[in-house]
Amino acid sequence: MKTLIFSTQDYERPFFETLNKDHGHDLTYIEAQLTADTASLARDHACVCVFVNDTLDAETIELLAEEGVKLIALRSAGFNHVDLEAAGEHGLKVVRVPAYSPHAVAEHTLCLMMALNRKVHRAYNRVREGNFALNGLMGFDVHGKTVGIIGTGKIGECVAEILKGFGCRLLGFDVAKNPDCEKLGMEYTDLDTLFKASDIVTLHCPLTPDTEHLIDEQAIGKMKKGVQIVNTSRGGVVDTSAVIQALKSEKIGSLGLDVYEEEGDFFFRNLSDKVIQDDQLARLLTFPNVIVTGHQAFFTHEALHAIVETTLANIRQVEKDGECENEVFAEKLVKPDSES
Repeated sequence: MKTLIFSTQDYERPFFETLNKDHGHDLTYIEAQLTADTASLARDHACVCVFVNDTLDAETIELLAEEGVKLIALRSAGFNHVDLEAAGEHGLKVVRVPAYSPHAVAEHTLCLMMALNRKVHRAYNRVREGNFALNGLMGFDVHGKTVGIIGTGKIGECVAEILKGFGCRLLGFDVAKNPDCEKLGMEYTDLDTLFKASDIVTLHCPLTPDTEHLIDEQAIGKMKKGVQIVNTSRGGVVDTSAVIQALKSEKIGSLGLDVYEEEGDFFFRNLSDKVIQDDQLARLLTFPNVIVTGHQAFFTHEALHAIVETTLANIRQVEKDGECENEVFAEKLVKPDSES
């Protein structure tokens, strides 16, 4: 199928070129993000392949349909950035990658937790300047701590498995209980109890109307003073202004973010010679107890291989059969996992 790949990164092309040998699609790569302004580039392409920060609102989808696009292939699990109703109205199928490597995201989550706890980022900078003093670098034993896991699908389960090995008490919240998490000893509870009891809160839920700004001023107010919060799910789950105020008051002891609610203008590009124009993001980057990574939790060789292979297979299945097991519809707005 003739496919235009938006938001192409250099590290993706070798995977597409190697794996496409078994699928035979006509692929064109462009670095531009998909927006209403760039939709015309898709003319004469049956499929557009997009990533998490491409814009697929009603206007863009209408323009894609006018250009003859029939298929939107997401190289992501999440689809909160797609107007599925508009896609249905214009006859565009939407397919996604439901799972690729929950271990990648889970391991990055633990990386953020431990780096924040043991101040690894600060120690690294100090030692490079010849400062080997330990003042200000004290952490805590993760063993015996209570960790609240919000979202216990595949990623949340992997996080729970790792934390079980650390000797943590596991609290869980989700719309449905995961029996494998319960076997690990996870106690499912309501959000209020989770917030009040947890030393660490980690987020692995999708972005939906129910989870948007789930971590807001009220939620933070129920948490322990000095709580650690880690978000590797979707940026919109966290109210940025609320966490900034909580960091200033020291209610939040440390914060790890791999996602940001306004990341579309910044992540996946080199802005090292620019001034960050987002005041909230710029403020977050000034805190010594905050680590922000650029949506890299998914970024492992194994995950990229799986993402590209599934994406190409999805396109091939639609081309061959007219349908795909990984198609998403407007009624499927809540999913248990939130991989990138």
